[in-house]
Amino acid sequence: MKPGETLTLHIDKPAAGGWMIARAGGQVVLVSGAVPDERAVVSIDRVGKGVAYGHVTSIEEPSPDRRQPFVDLACGGCLYAHIAYPRQLDIKSQVIADAFTRIGRIAWTDPIAVAASPDEGYRMRSRLHVRHRRIGFFRESTHDLCDARATRQLLPETSDVVDELARRLAAANDVRGELELSENVDASGRVVHFEGTESVDRRVWAEATAGLKLTGVTLSEGIGGGGTVVVAGDPHVTDVFSVDGHEVRVRRHVQSFFQGNRFLLRDFVAHVIRQIGAADEVIDLYAGTGLFSVSAAIVRGARVVAVEGDRFAAADLRANVAQAEGVDALRQSVELFVARVPRRAPSVVIVDPPRTGMSREALTGVLRLNARTVIYVSCDVATLARDTRRFVESGYDIQTISAFDLFPNTPHVETVVVMRRPG
Repeated sequence: MKPGETLTLHIDKPAAGGWMIARAGGQVVLVSGAVPDERAVVSIDRVGKGVAYGHVTSIEEPSPDRRQPFVDLACGGCLYAHIAYPRQLDIKSQVIADAFTRIGRIAWTDPIAVAASPDEGYRMRSRLHVRHRRIGFFRESTHDLCDARATRQLLPETSDVVDELARRLAAANDVRGELELSENVDASGRVVHFEGTESVDRRVWAEATAGLKLTGVTLSEGIGGGGTVVVAGDPHVTDVFSVDGHEVRVRRHVQSFFQGNRFLLRDFVAHVIRQIGAADEVIDLYAGTGLFSVSAAIVRGARVVAVEGDRFAAADLRANVAQAEGVDALRQSVELFVARVPRRAPSVVIVDPPRTGMSREALTGVLRLNARTVIYVSCDVATLARDTRRFVESGYDIQTISAFDLFPNTPHVETVVVMRRPG
């Protein structure tokens, strides 16, 4: 098999990362642009060790779940745009189960429900790129820009702001860099942060953003993201939502990580919090802005130690815990925190690590905490399955696996695994 070769293949099943699995003469071919059970003409792009990669050029026998895509599939966040939405949810459920079987060596036979989301205007947090007098997302595996509006991930009003900002920057010198955009659930707050590949005059950025529908504007002075300054307004947005009749308020800086789906945020938080008993003692690791910590304290009356290492998120965390009794906020790495075992085991540990999963030191330290319940929140099924295996080997039983489609039309899915020690 060689790059450029064309094959007619039966598409077998989904794989992680947006690929679909086919086979040619016993060799695995990972195919983009396909739907399981189709017969497709595939052009081979490259051949690696034991696997080839290709893309669909035409469909001979289409799946009933194939739809006309509304956008270039390679435009950031659209790899599943050719698949009917109910089938997307089914595929994500299969991918999660497959990861637990292959990587975690865990045979999970119960159906894994994936909570659905409206697939337009869902994103509250985006990283856009400023290149060649344009602003957009990158096409998959390239630095080529594509139009953010066409992906339908942003609200139309948000796209209007992005387009006008691009028009204004085009009149300046060739400004290049990264644009962070953050807004709250009802879009009453919207903040942009710019980090240039070269130093950008604050006045240029102030003039480019003046009068736009923004509640805050910030800028990284210097290269490498150092020296963030507020150019206008407030660098934070605040979300207010209700969980089981209790109001929760969470503010976040434009540079803080945050779960980005406006439609599933409340249900997602409620699901995690309902795993916690009244007055439990909770340790929330990778706590971010305190989404789970504050909710656990307010809704469940839990006592919480929240640990976050990022400086922006840790500052938000400190501000957010002021509304709730019984929450201690620590700016510290998870590895450093878990190196010191508390005198009494917590009832519950929540972990919500980055895509790379938990480090060996962090996972070993969490196991030493000997919590009754571990709630593992993950955006990457492979590292989730890998880490869950360690918990199972250490005596934990998996109680539930649930998922939330925070990223419609993409292969990404947020998964929550609840594990408990027997007895």
